[in-house]
Amino acid sequence: MPIRNGKPAAIGFGLSLPILGAMAVLFSPIHAAAADKAIYYWISHGSPTDPVWTYFLQGAEQWAKDTGNDVRTSFHSGDVPSHQEAVRAAISAKARGIVTSTPDPGSLTKVIAEAHAAGIPVIIMNTEDKTSGRDAYVGGDNVAIGHRWAQYLVDHNFVKKGDFVWMPVEVPGATYQTLETQGIDQVFKPAGINYEITEAKLDQAEIITRMSDYLTANKSKIKAIIGLGDLVTGSIKRVFDQVHVKAGEIPVVGWGNSIDTAQEVLDGYVNAAMWQDPQATSYLALSLASMTASGIPPGFDISVGTLYEKDKAGTYLKIMQGSGHK
Repeated sequence: MPIRNGKPAAIGFGLSLPILGAMAVLFSPIHAAAADKAIYYWISHGSPTDPVWTYFLQGAEQWAKDTGNDVRTSFHSGDVPSHQEAVRAAISAKARGIVTSTPDPGSLTKVIAEAHAAGIPVIIMNTEDKTSGRDAYVGGDNVAIGHRWAQYLVDHNFVKKGDFVWMPVEVPGATYQTLETQGIDQVFKPAGINYEITEAKLDQAEIITRMSDYLTANKSKIKAIIGLGDLVTGSIKRVFDQVHVKAGEIPVVGWGNSIDTAQEVLDGYVNAAMWQDPQATSYLALSLASMTASGIPPGFDISVGTLYEKDKAGTYLKIMQGSGHK
């Protein structure tokens, strides 16, 4: 999943609005526009209440500061039509490049084709869609990440044939969940390990309530938990404390792009978490967009991410605690 320092507003307008005109007003420029500045659009499927996207946004902000370009940002909370119209707003604004995450598989294929028809490169970040026609991808391989989480649980003898794993997620059916589950299936299906995906939503309070209710009702059968998104993984301690589950009582793996999760790893609530290099992801994606617009097409994608345990959690905690505007 992901807004923050600087609080760019989320965009949630409907298709009934005079969209392209409204979009130019609603987008939040990181750098003040000027006649000689190139315009780039940075579009997130995430929620403005998701703290993880703070770090992605900071990478875009730093890139704008370093290059002097005008980077216009927006957040769409999984609203596909709104996200699609954000891309069209970039086309209307004659953007030099577009960086975007993917809300659902296939959801941006048409608008990416429209951007290309206008001569605008599109770089996907964070959530891959290989069939979208994008120019390049910067982010983690979510299929490989899902596989790694599942294999970690098997390799550490946390789960075995016949066991049940709970997999909460903010938005079931979203690109990240779909790809992660494909990787998990590669390990769990042959091993005879069962799981259930449950919806947690995007509001932190609702996430904790939903997860606490599910854990209360199913605690006896849950052998392990995979947090398929950052908000759910970062809520583990609060959920465990509310349901009176001790740290380490149920093995947990998942995303680790938040201060909450890094602290959970240090405290033993989460066994291993995935760091996605969010600031670097945005910075590199915008750099690729600029390079492509200059006539140098990327013949490669950029893969990021590392799984960390307690011994390395402090390193990533310091990175996140030190992130901010300079």
